[in-house]
Amino acid sequence: MTRASPPNFDQTAFKQALGQFATGVTVITTRAASGQLIGITASSFNSVSLNPPLVLWSLATRSASMPVFRANSHYVVNVLASSQLDLCKRFATVKGDRFEGVSHAEGDSGMPVLDGALAWFECHNRSRYDEGDHVIFVGEVERCGVHGQAAEIAPLIFQHGKFHGLKPL
Repeated sequence: MTRASPPNFDQTAFKQALGQFATGVTVITTRAASGQLIGITASSFNSVSLNPPLVLWSLATRSASMPVFRANSHYVVNVLASSQLDLCKRFATVKGDRFEGVSHAEGDSGMPVLDGALAWFECHNRSRYDEGDHVIFVGEVERCGVHGQAAEIAPLIFQHGKFHGLKPL
């Protein structure tokens, strides 16, 4: 098998190019063995397969929550609405209990589903792949749901270093 050629760009150029791709914003939630609720903001979410229903997301290997996500059997991918920018920032930056004051319900697997999420996917942690400075998690979706008014609600979008709400054309 042939190997990739060395990159002809620096990390700044790579980040600039990646930043042009608009992505939805999610909060991935789970529960530690101690019972503590864990959640992180991620924009690296993708569908993989309809049959079986598979999704993927990635987490930096240096993330403090990596040991919990690596060890757990389940997690929930919560797709954020544009009105949930505060949740996005909370799960990206707050130290300590990120769930303090955050309204949520327990999914069938015991993992937290955030109230008001545009959609949610309750996943079995099917497989993990170490790639570069991240781990790619593939989840087999056991249950999912959509906000009752999803057609009228704009999703939270991240592009070019800024957050946006997306309105239909």
